[in-house]
Amino acid sequence: MVEEVKGIVRVLGTNIMGNDIFEVGILKIRGVGPVMARAVAQVADISPKTKVGNIPPEKLKEIENIIEDPIGNGIPTWMVNRRKDYETGENMHVFGPKLLMSLREDLNRMKKIKSYKGLRHQFGLPVRGQKTKSSFRKGTSLGVQRRKTGR
Repeated sequence: MVEEVKGIVRVLGTNIMGNDIFEVGILKIRGVGPVMARAVAQVADISPKTKVGNIPPEKLKEIENIIEDPIGNGIPTWMVNRRKDYETGENMHVFGPKLLMSLREDLNRMKKIKSYKGLRHQFGLPVRGQKTKSSFRKGTSLGVQRRKTGR
């Protein structure tokens, strides 16, 4: 007897193809990386090679619960993506649009207090100490423009 695989499965507001294996399909959720995907599979007691379309709906609810509160479900604190949050001071895992919003707020805070990283972001320069003599030259008005020879 052949099991029918669902075409598209919706998990935490993200569409995942039913033919994808679990540890690859769950990566489509913004904020879930390979290590977190493997940990979620282990905590939910699902084989990482299971197709997402074959997972029953109650297991999908459990997976959503684990991603929303990983520390409460036994995933170690060092795996979450927002340790010691600036505003609340607690360890949490953000995903989806909330992740994008928190990154934007962090950048705006760095720009506002005029930290080194904030200023580099503001000027569109590399933030992590790379050399700039020959790299990162696209998009800025450095150097002399060549005159077009169309005489």
